[in-house]
Amino acid sequence: MAGKVIIAGLGPGDPARVPAAVLTAMAGVDRIYLRTSHHPAVAALEERGLEWQSFDSFYEDAADFEELYRRIASFLLQEAGGQAPASWPGQQENPGALPARNPRSIAYAVPGHPLVAEKSVALLLEQAPAAGVELQVIPAMSCLDALFTVLRIDPAGGLTISDALIFTARGLDPGRGLLLTQVYNRRVAGDLKLELMKVYPDEHPATVIRGAGLPDGERVATVPLYTIDRLDWVDHLTSLYLPPCPAARDRTLAGLEAIMARLREPGGCPWDREQTHNSLKRYLVEETYEVLEAIDSGDTNKLCEELGDLLLQVVFHARLAEEEGEFTLADCLEVVCTKMRRRHPHVFGTAVLDTAGEVLVRWDQIKAAEKREQGEEAPSVLSVPRGLPALLKALKVQEQAARVGFDWAVVADVWAKVREEMDELERAINSAGKEEQAAELGDTLFSLVNLARWLRVEPEAALQATIDKFSRRFRFIEQAARDQGREIKDLTLAEMDVCWEKAKKISLS
Repeated sequence: MAGKVIIAGLGPGDPARVPAAVLTAMAGVDRIYLRTSHHPAVAALEERGLEWQSFDSFYEDAADFEELYRRIASFLLQEAGGQAPASWPGQQENPGALPARNPRSIAYAVPGHPLVAEKSVALLLEQAPAAGVELQVIPAMSCLDALFTVLRIDPAGGLTISDALIFTARGLDPGRGLLLTQVYNRRVAGDLKLELMKVYPDEHPATVIRGAGLPDGERVATVPLYTIDRLDWVDHLTSLYLPPCPAARDRTLAGLEAIMARLREPGGCPWDREQTHNSLKRYLVEETYEVLEAIDSGDTNKLCEELGDLLLQVVFHARLAEEEGEFTLADCLEVVCTKMRRRHPHVFGTAVLDTAGEVLVRWDQIKAAEKREQGEEAPSVLSVPRGLPALLKALKVQEQAARVGFDWAVVADVWAKVREEMDELERAINSAGKEEQAAELGDTLFSLVNLARWLRVEPEAALQATIDKFSRRFRFIEQAARDQGREIKDLTLAEMDVCWEKAKKISLS
């Protein structure tokens, strides 16, 4: 005979609102367990002389709430199955004698509705079939019903509901109301406000509700968000409500999508409405280089701004595609998320890759397998975008060739190749035509990029730094000429050299 667990709700707190069906069911089981005895509705069990045990001691021993809920679910399934649980929860004071047998039918009572914000119940529902345990759920009024009444809100108008203990602001739409249950204490409230202030203004009104629906224990206060953890009456019966904040949508991807949609709509911006994928190509390139410039400058505020500008280009292209019925931004996100999981089997699967080099080799193998699955020819090991700048393209093809073993053995061989190419260039300059000179110059540049790779120096960044250094020194010469009331073209080469050397000495190197 399979064991059975009756999962019962005790309602939001008022003992008078504990359903009669719950009390009747609990009177007919071998044992009763409470997730916590620290709830006003427990008085209804005491009035009827029902004996129970609580899991309050588990709260003290568990490292976090996840472990707590796992332990409770495991305990109940073992108890219902007739197995001796590994650990026992503390009993109520003077609980009376409990049956000295392995119970087969037990009740597990939780505050509110058992299917609302009850992680331990979710685990029971998930694990009971495999454990051979039968479950029966007896509903009750949830804390949400009481909260809707206190707040006088209709959830059908758009409301996000979450457990405060697992809440994250990622993907949140602040344009809808937000209701968070189980704000257990001031520490939880403090962590919660920091997470919420990633999206909402610090001063956004927050309504804190303690004991919703309790005749004598209900308390409500609306305070600025940043102060919610300063209320000294926050406890396990506390919830938090934030009204919609449409302005905070500007901190979400959905907000940017909405702006782009408005710009493209009839009556929007004439310039934005005229754009196509092709007309926007130049801006995508420009914004990319402005991001690189911000990175090189070390200015994090500038980087933040430029990344936003680059993201705008992505959203713009996705909007154009959506208007043509081709794909949406959500499709783009799904494709890249799927790809990242598939190409990181050492993170999202069971593969073991210990070094960055191993990761890159496996990445290329997975890409090739994807092509074969799609019926395409296996791509060449050398696979780079056609429009990539030549210096960066040279580095990339060398890296790809090296990953399959086509590489020099030691850096001395690379340096010897550089000297060889420079000698060939010098001979071509002295005796060959322009075409051969260009070819030898290309070979020399390619070998220098290879040397940079071996030295683990980014050639693009190194060259850019030298260009910046040259520009600073040259502008110093220009200023020196202006200080003399002259134009730079009027300076002799010797005068320019003098200024150049001065520039090198005054931190313009």
